[in-house]
Amino acid sequence: MGKITIQGILYDNKSSFLRGPSLAPPLIRKAYHSNSANYYAEDGNNIVSDLFKDTGDYNIKDYFDIAETTAKHLEIGSPMITFGGDHSVTFPIIQAFHSIHGQLDILHIDAHGDLYESFEGDPYSHACPFYNIMKNGLAENLYQVGIRTLNDTQRVNAKKFGVKINEMKDFHSFQMPAFKNPVYLSLDMDALDPAYAPGVSHHEPGGLSTRQVIHIIQKIEAPLVGADIVEYNPTKDINDMTAMVCAKLFKEIAAKML
Repeated sequence: MGKITIQGILYDNKSSFLRGPSLAPPLIRKAYHSNSANYYAEDGNNIVSDLFKDTGDYNIKDYFDIAETTAKHLEIGSPMITFGGDHSVTFPIIQAFHSIHGQLDILHIDAHGDLYESFEGDPYSHACPFYNIMKNGLAENLYQVGIRTLNDTQRVNAKKFGVKINEMKDFHSFQMPAFKNPVYLSLDMDALDPAYAPGVSHHEPGGLSTRQVIHIIQKIEAPLVGADIVEYNPTKDINDMTAMVCAKLFKEIAAKML
């Protein structure tokens, strides 16, 4: 049996701008298996298929079915990586993780804070997951890095919930948090500058490089119990470039879990 569980969530019903992230999970797997690269992570671990219990991809009808599906897969008892999907999937995923692991610390890498109470009339929009996570007490600490779109509403909510934000303009001062609890990593692909990851719905210039994201992952010094890679939109990709970046980051996350 594999040491790490994988699930794919084919869901982008709560995307506010473009659809497409529901197509991502099988294409991330395809890039992971591409003959243009090998299976090695940079720490020397060979991230081969035998390491994974891949539960497959799931077409989701009801939003909160994501929590039920995740909880079922967590019963396997290993750390889990989820391929999304838009970022709305993270809230029900964290509901399931909290039911198993209790309090978590979340490291959230993104261009956006996703701290709206409601967006375009939807309280479960992909712009809202971290508001819902913190409002429901599902994480003790939320650390955000790469953010470069904060407005007054999100600043107020970040202060309300004690969110620690390293804005992209201040990235030179970023230091890895001293985590107190098991860590969940939520990686939105638009955290990267569009030059590195064009296959996203929201192109937000001035972001992280692929190397900077790898460096953040490699510097995590706490048990990494779960992660998601979300908001890859294949309809906007160029020559599968973003798919290959997803696959690279997937291998580094798996290596850190190991």
